[in-house]
Amino acid sequence: MTEREHLEGVPTDYWHRLADGRIQCDLCPRFCKLQEGQRGLCFVRGRQDDQVVLTTYGRSSGFCIDPIEKKPLNHFLPGTSVLSFGTAGCNLACKFCQNWDMSKSRQMDTLADQAEPELVAYMAERLGAHSIAFTYNDPIIFHEYAIDIAKACRQRGIRTVGVSSGYVSPGPREEFYAHMDAVNIDLKAFTELFYKRLTGSELGPVLDTIRYIHHDTDVWMELTTLLIPGENDSTEEIENMVTWVRDELGPEVPMHFTAFHPDFKMLDHAPTPPSTLARARAIALDAGIRYAYTGNVQDKAGQSTYCHHCGQLLIGRDWYQLSDWNLDADGRCTACGTACFGVFEGGPGQWGPRRVPVQPAALRAELESAGGGWRP
Repeated sequence: MTEREHLEGVPTDYWHRLADGRIQCDLCPRFCKLQEGQRGLCFVRGRQDDQVVLTTYGRSSGFCIDPIEKKPLNHFLPGTSVLSFGTAGCNLACKFCQNWDMSKSRQMDTLADQAEPELVAYMAERLGAHSIAFTYNDPIIFHEYAIDIAKACRQRGIRTVGVSSGYVSPGPREEFYAHMDAVNIDLKAFTELFYKRLTGSELGPVLDTIRYIHHDTDVWMELTTLLIPGENDSTEEIENMVTWVRDELGPEVPMHFTAFHPDFKMLDHAPTPPSTLARARAIALDAGIRYAYTGNVQDKAGQSTYCHHCGQLLIGRDWYQLSDWNLDADGRCTACGTACFGVFEGGPGQWGPRRVPVQPAALRAELESAGGGWRP
């Protein structure tokens, strides 16, 4: 955080002045302390004109229409499409980051697309997306931009989804999740040593965020753990994690165990064997977790949803393609009537596994051509 450079951005709220003249950013538990012209570890928030500004407001590293299951969210509007996007930077320092080209970027030319919140919401509506996902990098660091987009989306009936590490301070956490409809929290491991050594952060604040979302909000939440061979995949650690989820949150919170592939600063680690994911899923189910899934591998059985009461297949999945659907209009098992926890609206969506890039500039030009200028 000693690098000095010209900053331009929008003012932010979560900071305060220290006795020694520095300004402390209070957005996340890093509490970066900044001199004029310095950026925080996230790189996108920095001190300018004696305040903390966000330098990526209105700028994205790209937009794409995805299946909602890719977030991953298996119990939130299954089969529907979601408009996904991110910015640059991150407030964690994960050595295994699988979106490092965006989240670790310190190049503002990574932000190829410009879109004000109203245009993002209009894009989602125009393209038939049921929701917008803040993803690729953590939306906490573009807090103000994400919230303004969420407000614009709600005016058009579009849901908002956060994909986050959960590493955020209590004040901004409360504001952020007041505007979210669903979230996937990346519970990266279940030891402080892993968090400190491989992410440069702490487990405690993440667990606090997970508790807060579940107990103090109406936001639908699912959890994801990327299992890295030799780092966080021991039976003991997985047992401790799923027991904590069951006891602190309840058995209905879905858990996703996904496969690591060598990337960024961990090219020396082997990919996760499918057997490891199957073992983790079995541990979760044996502990009483009702919905446990595998990810990043071909595993139809491990990615499908089953009734926790009678065992009937409720939602069949093959990668991101839905097949079977045995839920009634109220989200109950058609065999025994037991409720499946989640957010369901009638039948499944029909988006399938497609991934469709979106160009905001092209849509803006089309609107300007048709109407003489952009009108939200």
